[in-house]
Amino acid sequence: MNGVIPREQAFANARRVLDAARQRRDRDRAAGRLAPEVELLLRRLERQQRTEQRPAPAYRPAA
Repeated sequence: MNGVIPREQAFANARRVLDAARQRRDRDRAAGRLAPEVELLLRRLERQQRTEQRPAPAYRPAA
């Protein structure tokens, strides 16, 4: 298969992705998830990820 996608297929793919994103957005709205609530969840997950990551060891050149 070559790497070229026909225009019609590219538009159909883009439309499918946008429709899925709109469905997720509408589903989240219907579930009562407001933007501040989602932001709070994201911050909590980021904080959890930072605490689980260990810092890389400092580079020390050989003497």
